[in-house]
Formats: sequence, structure tokens, C-alpha cells
Amino acid sequence: MIEFKKVGKTFKDGFEALKNINLHVHKGELLTLIGPSGCGKTTTMMMINRLLEPTSGEIHVNGKNIKDQNPVDLRRNIGYVIQQIGLFPHMTIEENVALVPKLKKWSKDKYMKRVDELLKLVGLEPEVFKKRYPSELSGGQQQRIGVIRALAAEPPVVLMDEPFSALDPISREQLQDELVTLQDNIQKTIVFVTHDMDEALKIADRIAIMQGGEIIQLDTPDQILRHPKNTFVEEFIGEERLNKHSNGKTAESLMFERIATVKANRGLAEALQVMKETTVNSLMVTNRDGELEGVLYLHDLEQHYPDETKKVIDIMTSVKTKVAIDTPYAEVAEIFAKENPATIPVLDNGRLVGLITRSSMMRGLAGMKQQSEERV
Repeated sequence: MIEFKKVGKTFKDGFEALKNINLHVHKGELLTLIGPSGCGKTTTMMMINRLLEPTSGEIHVNGKNIKDQNPVDLRRNIGYVIQQIGLFPHMTIEENVALVPKLKKWSKDKYMKRVDELLKLVGLEPEVFKKRYPSELSGGQQQRIGVIRALAAEPPVVLMDEPFSALDPISREQLQDELVTLQDNIQKTIVFVTHDMDEALKIADRIAIMQGGEIIQLDTPDQILRHPKNTFVEEFIGEERLNKHSNGKTAESLMFERIATVKANRGLAEALQVMKETTVNSLMVTNRDGELEGVLYLHDLEQHYPDETKKVIDIMTSVKTKVAIDTPYAEVAEIFAKENPATIPVLDNGRLVGLITRSSMMRGLAGMKQQSEERV
């Protein structure tokens, strides 16, 4: 989707910000650029939408050299989220989110529907929030609007420049979780700049660690933790994270314990109510002994809801991928790498005791404490 071919950047004062960068960002992946100040991560990202021009080399987006494209048209097809959020204070939330679709000549019905869809996607009720102004929202809510505004015109590529770094720790962690969930649903190609290694480990499909205008190591979070390329990478990751990597970690230490469930013999109206109360789009299905029997997805429930004779057991889907509570971290990581499931149920003698997501796995790996009130 995005390809850098021998890209270099030297500024007018002679500073060489990038040196012969070769990089391929795959379609639908979230790639994190990370490194110390001045390493070139923001420069790299800003070249994708031509806010900066390379001194040498080529950059291609979706197979096309961006140098051959009109910069304004290019930017309208690339979402952009920054730390300062950049919402227009004199515009309502609705007007802010609809800005680019309007510029792209969408019909009013189409962009109004899109605004409502996106607000719901990040947990903000349209009727409550769309007529408000940015000053009437909290910092975390404003940043959510910044994210969905970048998605409004359905761009294939989204650039995110330290979007959560100005937020308080609780809001930041919540938005990181929401981004992981959102990306599971929308599968955009995202380039995310951060200086926070915990953030990169938590959200990224792959991480590019930069130093002095070069990419030192590019790999999955798991492989970087397992095989840091050199002393710089080891020091940047931090000894504590490396020491914690998979040392005795099992599925139990990586899972959420509070799970939204429904019994197999319950009706569809009851299942829908549980989904609404827990704000999820799938439920783990258990029998009266707490043993896992399947999973119920919202789209299946909606399809069969008019049939009042059906119960959860009639429309649930079998669960192919599951692990025991004492499964080592390495095996869990391998399942995510090879099968890429949305979640992995954790069983203790057949009884459902937890659920592992990619986010919870990375958080457990990074040594971050699970919050007891979190639910999946």
C-alpha cells in the first residue's frame, strides 16, 4: 500500500534527516514508527502526504508515485490525526467530521449518515454530541472526534502523529484500546508515530525502530522483543520489558477475566439485551456448567432476530481456536501470528475463564496491569 524506495531527506541547513529509507507498509496493517527525538519518524510520516518532499528516492501509495499526484487531492484521500487534534472551534462536531466529505462533494444524506456511523463507532451518541462544539467536549472526546474525522471520507491510508500523547494516562490507555478494536473492524492502512514503547507494543502489527534517520529494526512486537537487533534496540525497549518478555507468562496472565456471555438455551432478545448492556458485538456462549459451547455474533443475531422460535444455540458459531489456562505465551503469540483471530477464549478444564485479545496479550507482555473493570 505504501512503499518508500531509497528515500532521503536533507534540509536546507544541511541536516540529513533520512538516509536511504526502504519501507513497505502492507495494506490493512498498523505500522508504528518509533525512536528518540530527531530520529526521522515524523519526517518519514509527513512525506506520505507531501507535507514534506523527499530529497531523493520515491514514495508510492497504492502503486502510484505521489510526486505525480496533486498534493491537495492526495491529502483528501489520506486521513491525518495530530496531537493538537486541530478541530475547528467555530464548527460543531458534525461540521468538523463532515468537512472532507463535503469537500469531496458527497451528498448531504451520505455525509450525515457517515457522521452518525462514526460517532457510534467510538461510543459517542450522535444526538447528544453532533451539535456540540469542541470546547464542550473533554480532551479524550475531542481526540476521538479527531480520529473519526480522519476516517470520515473513507481514506485507505491514515497517518497518526502522536495523537494520544497529550492526554492523561487513563484517557490515553482507553483510546489505545479503542484504536485496536477500531482497526480490527475497519482494517485501514495506518502509520502511527509515537515515542512510547508501551504504546507501540500494544497497538502495532509491526514496529519500525529508527535512529539517526535510518530504520534499525522492522518487525512484529513479538519478534522485536524476542530478537532485538543490537544494543540500541535493547536499550530503547528497556531492560524491564525484555526481562518480562514471556518469563513464565501463560494465557492466564494475558486474559481478560470479565467476559460478556450468554447461555446457549436463552432467547435472541435476551442475547441482544446483554450485547447492548455490555457494548459488545459478540458473546461467548456457555452451558449451565460454564463450559464454552460457541460464540454468538451480532450480525447473525440481527439476521435471525425476527424468528421468535430460535434460541442462541440455533445460530451460534463453533469456536475453533481456544487455549488452556496454562498455555505458554509463546504459543498464544504464535496463534495470533498464524491465524489472526479476533479473540482467543481461555479454558480451565473446559470451563470458560477468560478471553485474550491482541491488545490484552501485548499489555500483559509489556507488564501493564489489567484493570478489573475492563470487559470484553
